[in-house]
This record gives sequence, C-alpha cells and structure tokens, in this order.
Amino acid sequence: LTFSVIYSGTYLGFSNIPHVKYYYVFLCFVYIMTVLGNVFLLSVIYQVKTLHTPKYLIVFNLALTDLRYIVYEACLSYMFFVFFFAAVQSWTLVTMAYDRFIAICFPLRYHSLVTKPIIVAMLLFEWIFLLSMGAIMIGLIDRLSFCRSLVVRSFFCDHGPLFRLACNDLTLNFIVAYLVFITVLCIPLILIIFTYVCISIALSRIVSGEQRLTALKTCTSHLILVGIFFLPFLGTNAASVASRIHPNARIINSTLAHTIPALLNPIIYALKTEEMLNAIKKPYKRYRLIQINGHPENKMPLATAFNSADA
Repeated sequence: LTFSVIYSGTYLGFSNIPHVKYYYVFLCFVYIMTVLGNVFLLSVIYQVKTLHTPKYLIVFNLALTDLRYIVYEACLSYMFFVFFFAAVQSWTLVTMAYDRFIAICFPLRYHSLVTKPIIVAMLLFEWIFLLSMGAIMIGLIDRLSFCRSLVVRSFFCDHGPLFRLACNDLTLNFIVAYLVFITVLCIPLILIIFTYVCISIALSRIVSGEQRLTALKTCTSHLILVGIFFLPFLGTNAASVASRIHPNARIINSTLAHTIPALLNPIIYALKTEEMLNAIKKPYKRYRLIQINGHPENKMPLATAFNSADA
C-alpha cells in the first residue's frame, strides 16, 4: 500500500473525553475571532500610511501567517501548510527581535540597519528556506508505505504520529523531524534569547530609570508573543522526548499552540502598541466628527478617512 491509502484512514482525535463538543465550540469561536482580528490588523496597517515602516511590515507578515487557510482535503497539503506557517511565524518573531535589538542597542544606526529592503529580504529568505524544508519533509513522507494501522492519533495529519505508522526504514524521517525541531523552535528561540541578553546589557547601562522603563515597554508585546508561541510547542516536544505523552494531551496542547497565538497577536499589537492605537483611533475620530457635523458634502468613505488621517 502506498501513501494514497492514508486518505481513507482515520484521524483519531480526542478519545473518551466527556463534553468534548464544548471544546470544539471554543475552537470555532477562537478561529472566527482570529480571522476578524487579523483581517482588521492587516487592513489598518495597509490603510494607514504612517504604519508603512519596517517594524509594521514584520507585523503584517505575522498577521498574514495567522490567517492560514486550514481546510485541506489532502493530508500532505494540510501537513505542509500547518508546518510552513508555524515555521514562518517562528522566524518572524526572530525578525521582530532583530528590530528591537537594533532599536535599543544601536539606536543611532536604526534607520540604516532596519530598512524596508532589508526586512523584505529577511522575510523573503525565510519563506524560501522554509518552503524548501517543508517540501523535503513532505517528500520523505510521500515515499513511505503504510501496511499497518491507518488511524492517525491526532486531530490533523500530524508529522510525527503519521510517519510512525509506516513500515519502511524511518531513519531519514526521524532525522528530518529533529532538524525541523531544531530549525523551527530551537534556533529561533536561541537567537531571541541572545538578542534579549544584549538588550538587557544595553538597558543596564542606561542611567535614567524612566528611559530604561520606556525602552523595556517597547519589548513587552514581542516577549508576550514569544511566550505564547514557543512554550506550548516546547512543552509538547519535551514531553514526547522525555516520556510517552497521552494522545489527548498532545492534541489539546497542539490545538492551543496553533490557535491561541494567532488569536492574541492582533489583540496584543492593537492594544499594547501606541502607534497602532493612534492609527486606530485617529481615522474613527475624524469619521465621527464628519458624521456629527452633518454636512453630506463633507462626508467621505472610511477608507478615505484612513488616508486623510495620515496627512
């Protein structure tokens, strides 16, 4: 039997969990709010010209990856896109760390080291590199034959639970699984930690406590995103390496790791970033004033109000 048999297989999902339907309702709510929040964030960044900066180019990329389309009939396609967009989000957080590192450690050189061309090149390299890695991972799965169980103990076509069902030599698949773990989780997290060690050293040299606090506040949004993204994935992988993790625990942790960061990203950047708050408030205040004035000839569409607010 070749891999095509897996399409007639079964995703085990949750087993023996009472009232699991309420968890599915919760995930549905999270998905709807994620789509609405990220679409809103993308539209604000696109409409407001003052946000057309390298920093918000990175935020735009993060929101774009959070809008990944999750319904795929083909198992391999689903696996590829789940891996790819999670990996892009991981390395986008590294790019954000680079932005904060330069802003705090080399403030006088910020506008020469963090430019649109540099950020676009970094993001483009991430996409190409991770696309290549995803293609290799899927290619190694596609060569396998499945002659035992066709029950995937996960809620989607998960890489680890899937390739372990095969009858072939799985050495290459294990090697790629570890490479993916190192490339997508370990290296980005090490780079982020390194940047914040440098940032901490730079902040310790600032005499004024107020300036130190102001600089630190610019990092809080990024640190929250790093925590909610990396901790669930690291917890799941550490537990699976140290001991056998129950399928239900793996599924719950995996669903939360893939959905909660995407939900919180637009909220964090909309509520904790001063530039974003001002960008949201300014056009709506102007639009409200136009409506209150009651002059039809002075009224304008919302998109025009966005652009006018940048003047």
